[in-house]
Amino acid sequence: MTQDTATPTLGESAGHKPVMLDEVLKWLAAKDGDVIVDGTFGGGGYSRAILQSALCTLIGIDRDLDAILRAEKMAEDMERLVPLLGRFGEMDEIVPEAGFERVDGVVLDIGVSSFQIDQAARGFSFMKHGPLDMRMGAVGPTAADVVNCMSERDLANVIFRLGEEKQARRIAKAIVRRREEAKFETTTELAETVESAVGGRKGARIHPATLTFQAIRMYVNDELGELARALHAAERLLRPGGRLVIVTFHSLEDRMVKQWLRDRSGKTGGGSRHMPLAQKGPDSTFELAVSKAVLPSANEVEGNPRARSAKLRAAIRTEAPVIMEDASDGMNLPPLSALEDAI
Repeated sequence: MTQDTATPTLGESAGHKPVMLDEVLKWLAAKDGDVIVDGTFGGGGYSRAILQSALCTLIGIDRDLDAILRAEKMAEDMERLVPLLGRFGEMDEIVPEAGFERVDGVVLDIGVSSFQIDQAARGFSFMKHGPLDMRMGAVGPTAADVVNCMSERDLANVIFRLGEEKQARRIAKAIVRRREEAKFETTTELAETVESAVGGRKGARIHPATLTFQAIRMYVNDELGELARALHAAERLLRPGGRLVIVTFHSLEDRMVKQWLRDRSGKTGGGSRHMPLAQKGPDSTFELAVSKAVLPSANEVEGNPRARSAKLRAAIRTEAPVIMEDASDGMNLPPLSALEDAI
């Protein structure tokens, strides 16, 4: 039998530090013999620690081929690691195809990974000059396609709703004006256009292009839609007693997870005494493991600034049957397929 001898520093040389690792391990509570899904493998920080915490099987999923290549390298020394290329929103399809019908735990670290940000060629960061790509996978429209082809109105909606950017209309107008002269090709061109549109913002802690880049990245990768599908997929895949642990870094993501878990656990709040009692809904498919979001410690935030906005939520699957409904991110933005027709 191959021994699990992967070194603890694998994947961390590029600056990758898994956020709230101790808290993830606590609420995931992996045991010997469990099957755990790490739906956002990234640098493998969670996966490695989970495998070291118990004699379990760890299924590492990522849509980024680079991440799966890292997982395959790690799996050479950790035979209980099963890398799968794919989207975590489809885990209830690709995990059974790999021979695992139900699992005991699912952990998700939502958002872009430090590996993706650090590679200028991936086009995620306005701090690094590179092609305007931003795709976590290798298919579909790029960020350049979005800013070059999307209508001004739709572009403003994307930036406002996904970036919560108050100057979205002004930024969209500036982008359209700039692309009439020359199409956008690089991160620098987009960052400079946004900065010229809104100025330096006196006293601002972040670069003026931060929220616009965030919004376009989230749209290109359908990140909220993927999260919505992942919540439903986890509900279908987890066995009774299985645990769902999710770490988010964005208010929109945390809001979605919070509301979905409250709905699934029957914690939707009391009714009004002025209104008739609502008809009882389906049985709760989850029980909240923690009633409020778990926040990172002050020490972790000091040592890892990426943890500053992190929130962890956890729940335990009940024996209730799956609630059949379509997943929705609630944003009502134009689908990527509509953009593909315009390219």
